[in-house]
Amino acid sequence: MRISVLALEGLFDTGLTVMLDAFGLANKFSATQLGGTPRFDVSIVGVRKRVRSGQGLTIPVQPVTAGLKPDWVVVPALSTGTPEQLIPALTRPDVVQAKAQLLKWHAEGALIAASCIGTFLVAETGLLDQQEATTTWWLGPLFRQRYPNVSLDESRMLVPSDVGVTAGAALGHLDLALWLIRRASPELATLVSRYLLADIRSSQAPYIIPNHLAQADPLIQRFEQWSRKNLRSGFSLQEAASALATSTRSLQRRCQEVLGKSPLAYFQDLRVEHAQSLLRGGRLDLEAIASEVGYGDGATLRTLLRQRLGRGVRDLRSDLL
Repeated sequence: MRISVLALEGLFDTGLTVMLDAFGLANKFSATQLGGTPRFDVSIVGVRKRVRSGQGLTIPVQPVTAGLKPDWVVVPALSTGTPEQLIPALTRPDVVQAKAQLLKWHAEGALIAASCIGTFLVAETGLLDQQEATTTWWLGPLFRQRYPNVSLDESRMLVPSDVGVTAGAALGHLDLALWLIRRASPELATLVSRYLLADIRSSQAPYIIPNHLAQADPLIQRFEQWSRKNLRSGFSLQEAASALATSTRSLQRRCQEVLGKSPLAYFQDLRVEHAQSLLRGGRLDLEAIASEVGYGDGATLRTLLRQRLGRGVRDLRSDLL
């Protein structure tokens, strides 16, 4: 498998290195333990001759040449973790040139992989339009508003599509590398993940901080504050809209546009977050925690936790041991 990693100025150091280490280990284990030859021909390429990482380290890039025909092009994240940093970065000359190169590679048959903020660069090309994708969870609202033609689910860690694959935040770079390795050999991917002590994560949901998402919009932020005050009493769309001096329709529309979910679904996210916090405290039993977050019994809360987090109460409590 020929993989070209597209390195841009100011990229996220950890994202690049963790991918290179994973592919390097895969080649090593393939040759020494699985009786095969190295499976991954990885090159780091750049649209500029000199590229520095976000930490100021020089990255040894190869120039993009006409003869370069990768099977996969991987786009690591830029070190631009806020909308204020990211939006101007997307208009930089080197980023514009990189977008044109991605379109060229894709037209020649290459598949595109991106993780974290790298997904924004791919979305800028239009390649993700009418496709499912994920991105770094805390920039989900910005992604959804900027690319309305992309079907975004920031709760997922990895989302394959016709274009290639997108991955979630930060260490989603490792999940992305393991996904590509698994395409060549599930046995090899398991060996690399065990060597790195890397659990395979299917969801970003346990890591999402709801109030960070709410900060993307003033109305949603006020709705988040109202919701936290009313977790025990339960959800009423009419009461929420009235307290926020807006209509139920406007509140529903803004939640969908910013968060990609209904007001009730976001309210339940806050319940799950608070329940997790109480579970970590370890002082209350499940019935008491259910009462604290507005449910009549522990069974209902248990079901919600499993639906939202993919894990049961016993698993969540075991994290404390």
